[in-house]
Amino acid sequence: MTALKGKSIVLGVSGSIAAYKAVDLASKLVQAGAKVDVIMTTAALEFVTPLTFRSITHRPVVYDMFDPGSELAVEHVALAHRADILVIAPATANTMAKLAGGSADEMLTATALATRAPILVAPAMDAGMYQNRATQDNITRLKERGVAFVGPEEGRLASGEIGLGRFSEAATIMGHIRLILGRGGDYAGRRVLVSAGPTQEPFDPVRHITNPSSGKMGYAVAEAARDRGARVTLVTGPVALADPVGVEMVKVRTALQMREAVLRAAQSAEAVIMTAAVSDYRPSKIAAQKIKKGGERLTIEMVKNPDIIAETQGNFVKVGFAAESQDLIANAREKLVSKNLDLVAANDITAADAGFAVDTNRIILLDREGQADPWPLLTKEEVAERLLDRVLALLKKRAQKPKAAPAPGAARLRRPVARPQ
Repeated sequence: MTALKGKSIVLGVSGSIAAYKAVDLASKLVQAGAKVDVIMTTAALEFVTPLTFRSITHRPVVYDMFDPGSELAVEHVALAHRADILVIAPATANTMAKLAGGSADEMLTATALATRAPILVAPAMDAGMYQNRATQDNITRLKERGVAFVGPEEGRLASGEIGLGRFSEAATIMGHIRLILGRGGDYAGRRVLVSAGPTQEPFDPVRHITNPSSGKMGYAVAEAARDRGARVTLVTGPVALADPVGVEMVKVRTALQMREAVLRAAQSAEAVIMTAAVSDYRPSKIAAQKIKKGGERLTIEMVKNPDIIAETQGNFVKVGFAAESQDLIANAREKLVSKNLDLVAANDITAADAGFAVDTNRIILLDREGQADPWPLLTKEEVAERLLDRVLALLKKRAQKPKAAPAPGAARLRRPVARPQ
């Protein structure tokens, strides 16, 4: 997750039973390459020890604003200045009340008051406390000041009741962190359309023809573009992946549905990156009832699906993927030309470490100039970043092209006609 690599994240932990889940969040942030400084409230010390967080982050944990042995003892707002983002997770009703009131009675509230970094709050509390008018008023005040929120979720609470107040999962919180840190990135203001996953072509109410695409490559591209500030639309077939935070999701099943969604979203896109494994054919008829087991053979007549990527035309950079089992370069070049692509990412689906249902990919990127750029084995997140770099270079190149000169006589046609006095 390059969006988090090297970022300074201050994690504020307040006194909720969900404080133990903040340990997992801190661990995942560190694994993503972030520098994590933890601030604990006095109440949080009753649930988790500072040593637990220190063991995870390998950095001092702050909980006493006036600790003479702390490196931050003299300047208690040092963390506020260091932070790229302040994440308060979990945030109790009491902590949010202090934030809304501008209190600075502990290191966490003082840091929140002093920082100019964005603040993300992840509440966790009893449903009654969360829904209380006082808590809701405090949340409203904080949102009006630009504080972002993630959660809480509906679910089983510490009291045993089911309600709204459950701490959000670490992956969800990290998605919001990446979304916030990505604002102002090199794709800021740009619209990117991504297609992902397989399509399913039913031939009766319970059976369909499909392929083993997991959608991981397309989801990685969508998240990477979001992390760089893009407004992303993800048109996806059925997959077992969580929806990326901050991405407009359009969920489809069949190739015809994907075609409609892609053509509609492409009208406002600057880059279209088609990673979906679309079925080339579909059954000509769909049985109204489940087909029962009968003879030794079942014959299904198939008809050709539309060529979505070829149909998708417009003033955007268009990227396709060529998943091939033979003649990789030749087939990829043919696709580049026949479908009017700017780039095509070719990969050998027979390789055990590339293609469908794995976390890595081995790409050969071809462009219109005939260049073939072989990439080493990379994670799909790394492939997404490299691909977006190439797309951005093409977008900038197009923006630098001089505008066509006006046709002869065009200026005269636009000249105002003198009126008689």
